Amino acid sequence: MQNSIKSVAVIGAGTMGNGIAHVFAQKGFTVHLIDTNTAILEKAISTITKNLDRQISKGIISQEEKEQSLLRISTYQSIASGVTDVDLIIEAATENSIIKKDIFKQMDEFANEYCILSTNTSSISISELAAVTNRPHKVIGMHFMNPVPVMKLVEIINGDKTDEATTHTIVELTKTIDKIPCVVKDAPGFIANRILMPMINEAIIALSEGISDAATIDQIMKLGMAHPMGPLQLADYIGLDVCKNILDIMHEGFKDDKYAPCPLLIRMVKEGNLGVKTGKGFYTY
Repeated sequence: MQNSIKSVAVIGAGTMGNGIAHVFAQKGFTVHLIDTNTAILEKAISTITKNLDRQISKGIISQEEKEQSLLRISTYQSIASGVTDVDLIIEAATENSIIKKDIFKQMDEFANEYCILSTNTSSISISELAAVTNRPHKVIGMHFMNPVPVMKLVEIINGDKTDEATTHTIVELTKTIDKIPCVVKDAPGFIANRILMPMINEAIIALSEGISDAATIDQIMKLGMAHPMGPLQLADYIGLDVCKNILDIMHEGFKDDKYAPCPLLIRMVKEGNLGVKTGKGFYTY
């Protein structure tokens, strides 16, 4: 039952991790935010504070709610110290299966036997991550969307051995934090990125072929398809390296060249033009 989850550990204090920590703390959960890098932890708390202030300015929360939310978050520099007494762990580290498998082994080792292990992965197999643990029935995907405090969707992914009780708990928990759960099966890219990334890739192919410029391609998708953001601008916000990684995972997983990253995308990643986070992608920031 969802009310059995009172405390949550979030591993990785980057953009997604701090957003997830923010949402759970705001909804009354005890949050352990874990990252080996103290500078990233400090930046995460600063970001959460700024985002709570933004919510105050919009009349969404009060000053007291902000202060209470921040008091619910504790920071840790090791998985061993941060997960021992929590009910749920959400892994939100780099989108790399080797790194994630190592983290899942540690999560399984140090968490109590009742703890559910989840991942915010956007494309890596839940079943593969579950296989390195001794509790594959309690492993599940919780794919949040960026920015986490704003976006309503949580894509919930069942691994091959995820049991019904775990799925039910996470579905109900997702509703408790005012998000909308959508349950899918484990497959490369799941649903969100299986559909989104080929669209982004096709937009990059059209740009590389000189069919139109970036702004026009984005304008067509915004005006013609009612997308709030065009695919190239969205790619810049996601990170072109992240887009390439997800396409690589789907290309490898499905053995289908329709998922192969566009050569222009590969070149931009090699050159370090990754979008918003580096100041330059398809647009300059």
